[in-house]
Amino acid sequence: MHAIVVSTPGGRSALQHTKVPAPSPGPGEVLVEVEAAGVNFIDVYQREGRYPLPTPFTLGLEGAGTVSAVGEGVDDIAAGDRVGWVNSLGTYAEKVVVPASQAIPLPDGLAADLAAAVLLQGLTAHYLTHSLYEVRSGDDVLVHAAAGGMGLLLTQMVKLRGGRVIGTVSTEEKEKTAREAGADDVLRYEGFADKVRELTDGKGVHVVYDGVGAATFDGSLASLRIRGMLALYGAASGPVEPIDPQRLNQGGSLYLTRPTLAHYTLTRDELLWRASDVLGWVESGALKVHVSERYPLADAARAHEALEGRRTTGKLLLIP
Repeated sequence: MHAIVVSTPGGRSALQHTKVPAPSPGPGEVLVEVEAAGVNFIDVYQREGRYPLPTPFTLGLEGAGTVSAVGEGVDDIAAGDRVGWVNSLGTYAEKVVVPASQAIPLPDGLAADLAAAVLLQGLTAHYLTHSLYEVRSGDDVLVHAAAGGMGLLLTQMVKLRGGRVIGTVSTEEKEKTAREAGADDVLRYEGFADKVRELTDGKGVHVVYDGVGAATFDGSLASLRIRGMLALYGAASGPVEPIDPQRLNQGGSLYLTRPTLAHYTLTRDELLWRASDVLGWVESGALKVHVSERYPLADAARAHEALEGRRTTGKLLLIP
């Protein structure tokens, strides 16, 4: 079978489309024929070596497809079942082995590519808005990169919970996309903290969802109201430098957290709760998923280039 293999971490040239032996499921695992793989910033971090992995490795954590074989001890999943997953390395491939405990059943009416496009970002948006900070009706919320895959889902989930979304974007086209998703106000990045204050009568927002990182961090802190929370869930512009905790005091007894999805899907029950909500909303039309572009598996480097260049709105997929 073919897969995207990284032998030496680095730039996009590290993504090698090559033949590898097909895997077999072990005890408690299932083998899946990949129909679509999601492209995410964590893939870039792993490719670069920012998140080190033993080499060589096949990239990709998120996807959807059809089970072709099951390992010993798996009795609740069978060959022919359609599943998705969010934390199984090796998804940039024609086949992948997934722990049965991480396999998410797909609704009959939901296409595999839509599941692959929404699971990782959708579950992340779910825990950010439903657990890490439970958005309440009337809350003011700042969503960075509001026209990206995560930003669009965050915007919609905040609106589902009755919050007000102030989004940041880089272009007029992206502003239109963010507003179509439900953003109440849309700003450019330059001077956004002062504008957020103006839009909130000087108070600031209850929570900032920041996946941009270094370029927005200071402004994000400055956008918060007293006892507000900064959820720094990514670093698309680079990692944030260490800070003096006293800044949180000076800003108004602020909260700062750097969360990850794995800690909010600790049990299968929690995983399936979040997935059931997200996939159910997609199936019903309550949550819109925008796929920006689909690339052949061999063009993984082009997909990474588009993602890193922040030229995309919505999700990027690889199709084996």
